[in-house]
Amino acid sequence: MSIGAEIFDIAVIGGGVNGCGIARDAVGRGLRVLLAEQSDLASGTSSASTKLIHGGLRYLEHYEFRLVREALIEREVLLRAAPHIIWPLRFVLPHHKGLRPRWLVRLGLFLYDHLGGRKILPPTRSIDLRHDAAGAPLKPGFTHAFEYSDCWVEDARLVALNARDAAERGAEILVRTRCIEARRAGDLWHLRLEGPGGLRREIMARALVNATGPWVSSFLGGAVGMNAPDKIRTVKGSHIVVEKLFDHDRAYIFQNADGRICFAIPYEQDFTLIGTTDADYQGEPGKVAISESETDYLLAAANEYFQASVTRANIRWTYAGIRPLYDDGASKAQDATRDYVLKLEQNTGEAPLLSVFGGKITTYRRLAEAALEKLLPSFPKMGQPWTATATLPGGDFPVNAFAAQVGAIAKRYPFLELREARRLVRAYGTRAAQLLGGAKTAADLGRRFGPSLTAAEVNYLMDQEWASCADDIVWRRSKLGLHMSQGDQTALQEYISEVAGTAAVASGGR
Repeated sequence: MSIGAEIFDIAVIGGGVNGCGIARDAVGRGLRVLLAEQSDLASGTSSASTKLIHGGLRYLEHYEFRLVREALIEREVLLRAAPHIIWPLRFVLPHHKGLRPRWLVRLGLFLYDHLGGRKILPPTRSIDLRHDAAGAPLKPGFTHAFEYSDCWVEDARLVALNARDAAERGAEILVRTRCIEARRAGDLWHLRLEGPGGLRREIMARALVNATGPWVSSFLGGAVGMNAPDKIRTVKGSHIVVEKLFDHDRAYIFQNADGRICFAIPYEQDFTLIGTTDADYQGEPGKVAISESETDYLLAAANEYFQASVTRANIRWTYAGIRPLYDDGASKAQDATRDYVLKLEQNTGEAPLLSVFGGKITTYRRLAEAALEKLLPSFPKMGQPWTATATLPGGDFPVNAFAAQVGAIAKRYPFLELREARRLVRAYGTRAAQLLGGAKTAADLGRRFGPSLTAAEVNYLMDQEWASCADDIVWRRSKLGLHMSQGDQTALQEYISEVAGTAAVASGGR
């Protein structure tokens, strides 16, 4: 390690929701923070969720009351923090006579309504599917349902906004940068990082946080060189996106005969998202994809409830991700705990190593607080918890003021179609105006890629949100890939390469 290597308080390895959440919280408490992500932000588990901020209704059956209560409380904390990328969503749960009895479902929903101190979201109600619009797409045998509240989240944007906030508070965020070696020497960690183009960098840190998700065990055994690290249970969750199956704005939660549940959710205006599966997975986390049997499972679940036949021909996109669950010995993948486990490894006088196992996107902020509480003995002067009342970038407006924000943008930029103004506010909130700048006409936003994406937005994402290729933009910072042709995406990649090349020349190739 070179003598002049920089010293950080905390080095976070992993740019998913947990890593970015920890980095944001830590830098806001006065610590010097570096985060390194081997690929793109949210390129793993954090962009492959069902995109819900929810308590986890079915976890009540596994008696995980602490997890459910914490998640239910967090719904409204996060809703206030990011009302642009998080919004309330009503879920319709049709009663299936052959599965859970109605009284049990009603009891579960009563607990769900009252366990987390709900204040903003409306309560559960019963609906008659024979006279409600939610019943129209369903088979006529379903006559009764319960309707309850949870929230939707743009998951990968949640990660990017945590990283953006961390950076603005002083954290250094490195993407496409791998930690190839981490060695402890007394009260410091010595890290070797490898960035784009093979560029090497050496740093030191007073604490190391392993938030690598599905790679948490392999990072410990590889870069850290630890013998017999704790194991994770890698569980694959897959989703399909199909042509729109219904016109209303509510989602469905279906009970399946195997005891699992499945969601059908309005998605990207023109589609329906169906998921998820739970299956143990033994392969490389970076190469996960939906299987034929999982596709069959999701189609069968949809066809059990919907009148219209849903087939492979209706599928427009699929995605899959790995949940890095702590291996608690559960017999079934769906029974393994979704709670997070934080393992601190430190002897007297040594720099701490904190590894993050499991967790869910809803509780990432509380996980970050718990992680820093574990590290408090090493940083006794760190500031107090602060994120419970802080907004994320672009989220500095009231929960009920989204329509007003759209109206303000539409008025300021009258050349925007209302649908486009709404999309931009959904993605960027109050920072949509920063992206649009002084544009007076649509032409001022530059070249257009497909029906919606402009050069102005691409430039903003490259400059402010670490996007460096087309996939970063159309499948993570947005889901515009569903609305773009392959030719559009190829043209976008060419533009990004051109802009990046120009920037490299302007900086002298550094």
